[in-house]
Amino acid sequence: MNVYFHTFGCKANQYDTALVRQAFADQGLVVVDDPAAADLAVVNSCTVTHESEAKLGRLVRRLARQNGRLETVVMGCAAARDGGAIAALPSVRAVVGGADPTQVLRAAGLSSRAVVGAQHAAPLQRQGVKSRGLLKIQDGCDEHCTFCATTIARGANRSRGIAELVAEATALAEHHAEIVLTGIHIGTYGQDRERGAGSGALRSLGDLLEALISAVPQVRFRLSSIEATEVDDTIARLLMEAPAHLAAHLHAPLQSGANRILRRMGRHWYTVESYRSRLEWLAERLPVFGLGADIIAGFPGEGDADHRQTVALVDVLPFTYLHVFPYSERPGAAAGRLGERVPPGAIRDRARELRERGEAKARVHRARRRGQRADGVMCGRGEGKIEVLTEDYLSVYLPTDEWNGRPRFEVTVR
Repeated sequence: MNVYFHTFGCKANQYDTALVRQAFADQGLVVVDDPAAADLAVVNSCTVTHESEAKLGRLVRRLARQNGRLETVVMGCAAARDGGAIAALPSVRAVVGGADPTQVLRAAGLSSRAVVGAQHAAPLQRQGVKSRGLLKIQDGCDEHCTFCATTIARGANRSRGIAELVAEATALAEHHAEIVLTGIHIGTYGQDRERGAGSGALRSLGDLLEALISAVPQVRFRLSSIEATEVDDTIARLLMEAPAHLAAHLHAPLQSGANRILRRMGRHWYTVESYRSRLEWLAERLPVFGLGADIIAGFPGEGDADHRQTVALVDVLPFTYLHVFPYSERPGAAAGRLGERVPPGAIRDRARELRERGEAKARVHRARRRGQRADGVMCGRGEGKIEVLTEDYLSVYLPTDEWNGRPRFEVTVR
């Protein structure tokens, strides 16, 4: 049987797909890149926005039209919250909430052999020519942001043990020059174990980073999305003192630059002032620093003054890129009950303004870095060029004939 995989959403979803793909390969199935050559499609879904779910529906319908014999299994976050709409799409064989490889195999009719340790098996296969691997350190989230359906789909915070993660990172390092630590709320790593019995050596994200860097010093680690106020002194020290081991880059979700809106969002663990203070402190001490943020435009109750506060904060902080999302109501999320909807036109205008600010910040950062040397990891290839990712999250494109063939090397920013 030939199987085609497609992933929507975050790096945690990409990691989950890699585990499921490995489980299918271990069962003797052939993973193919062309859905026309497949007998089965496995689609990992996302529920962050309405658009992500709409894209899922469009993909499944297109797959059914293009390949009449194809069956589809839909897994992931949107699948976990499906009330029947996904199951009713053409050629859908099964809907599996979450990403347990054994359940996905069973849904595909392949339960004859058990998948031992499937949820935590290392996805050791190369991902094309890419030299970046993903390591999911925890799943779920204990917070209840009013706009978010991911907690509903993923459940409570669950951290993996340090020894287990070190072993997987060691295996991944055989194929990857950079390993990205991912999860749903990675800044809370270890906190669930602290509350339980027998927590052992599982303490904090900083402790995990120190253990990983010590055990696997040959790779560059990178943090995926992390709350600014959860960058503790240990993580800050590693960012400053271990640039070869921990990439000088943070993606720190902001969501709003107005404290009133942050409270409505349920983001109680920081204020605009604490967010700004932590990032400015880091920026002053890091000679090279990539800084990104998520922002939601047009959250219920957001007035013009709130939006202007967000724009003003973006202007003063050293962001190097932004991910801007027009507010999208998620069924079951508490924000749907808040009222005070922002008109769609205003949401679009605010999102466009913020994106333009982010694009301008990105241009300034690249211009500042142009001509400087950077620590590059090869992460893509096509049309006679390779893509190299720097420590501060800049993409540099080199002609293939200028590449020395190594997965990690010094590169000049262009």
